[in-house]
Amino acid sequence: MIPFVKAHACGNDFLIIEELLAKRRHAELARKLCARNTSVGADGVEFLERRADGELFLRLFNADGSEAELSGNGTRCVAAWLASSEGRQNVELGTHGGLRNCQVVESADPLYLIESEMGIPRVMPRTIELPGVGDVAGVMVNVGNPHFVLFVETEDFSAYDRPWQELGAQISISPLFPHGTNVEFVRVLSPSEIAFRIYERGCGPTTSSGTGTCASSAAAMALRNVNRELTAVAEGGPQRTVWSSGDAVMRLTGPAEIICIGEVSAL
Repeated sequence: MIPFVKAHACGNDFLIIEELLAKRRHAELARKLCARNTSVGADGVEFLERRADGELFLRLFNADGSEAELSGNGTRCVAAWLASSEGRQNVELGTHGGLRNCQVVESADPLYLIESEMGIPRVMPRTIELPGVGDVAGVMVNVGNPHFVLFVETEDFSAYDRPWQELGAQISISPLFPHGTNVEFVRVLSPSEIAFRIYERGCGPTTSSGTGTCASSAAAMALRNVNRELTAVAEGGPQRTVWSSGDAVMRLTGPAEIICIGEVSAL
């Protein structure tokens, strides 16, 4: 039996498991434990490594067993768990996408509001060609992991006469992105608010994404002349982004909630 914690950020849910318990079975455990009908169910697993020098390091595995650089929401869920279990109000978490500093802004255990430093976004407009679709205009954004952002006008977030879920799935595995990419469909609602939908690499449509929130916000700030402080609304709810200038660190503020603590069979 493996002890686990389950938490979510705007419905984007994760299991938190101590790295020592993985025994090099990260991908296998992620596929097994994230299955919603036969196990606990989640969008991914955050494996928490406690290193000898006191550093905390996260490895994120998606529901399909693939490893990703990081998750903004997953990192925030781990920060919430460390606040709940160890009283940490500030925590630095290493990831393959860089260090992430998280600070508890409000707490009402098991619900926490957390501000995270998300690195400096890199934004590059890019038109890609998709079989059966043609040229698709978008924005490549890196916030420690890859994203492709499309701006849309439709209320259902469809684009190029296709549902966003279908187009997102096709873009996500395009050979143009050798390691895959996350895909966001963004509507600018006002200078201070955007709405978006997420097709997450290795998982599919999700209700929220921390890095997706940052990528969508960065693209809108850089190319759509919106405010440098934004409310970004996904299906799971709003998060707040602040990016004071192109060479500044973006800050992301949003909720994270501990759902349950338990044990699950690893057989």
